[in-house]
Amino acid sequence: MRARTGRHLVAIVTCLSWLSACETSTKLGELFPSNPDASQVAQPASEDDPATPGSLRASAGGPRFHAVPKQSTGNVSGNDLDLGKKHFRAGDFKLAERHFRRAVELDSRDVEARLGLAACHDRLRQFNLADSDYDQAMKIAGPTAEILNNWGYSYILRGDHRRARETLLKARAQDPSNRYVKSNLELLQASIHKSKAIQ
Repeated sequence: MRARTGRHLVAIVTCLSWLSACETSTKLGELFPSNPDASQVAQPASEDDPATPGSLRASAGGPRFHAVPKQSTGNVSGNDLDLGKKHFRAGDFKLAERHFRRAVELDSRDVEARLGLAACHDRLRQFNLADSDYDQAMKIAGPTAEILNNWGYSYILRGDHRRARETLLKARAQDPSNRYVKSNLELLQASIHKSKAIQ
């Protein structure tokens, strides 16, 4: 019994240490001005969520979206995009979702706003809406490493290890040196081991 408790503690500490280093990518860049190595790291929405990085960070400055090319056809409301980022950083995902949605309504081809919307839906555990957002982002920008990485993290949040692995491996194939993808693959392994240890 004591050995099993020790293993759980080691798994939790390992996950927490990865949490501070793991990331996902998209391009809402100014969301994480304080720590250039942090990225979209999701704080668990419930105790069932894995303590892992990848989809958005509510603390320490908010989510960071890196390197998704802005593919906009017109006038995106920068104000709504900025407000979405601000409220996401503050952990108010419902209000952030409202602003990202407005930005998407103003420019349906804005990948940055679309990924912000997807991240909010992940945080609100509205995964069917997040899937639609990721799908729309891929229709605009193609299957980039950044979009696939964030979608893979979304699957980790759901506990869908098979789809998370498939999606993250596709992201790695797109960009083998992407540190966010690497971190989320490590996170996935930790989540799988944690699930096995609990069973």
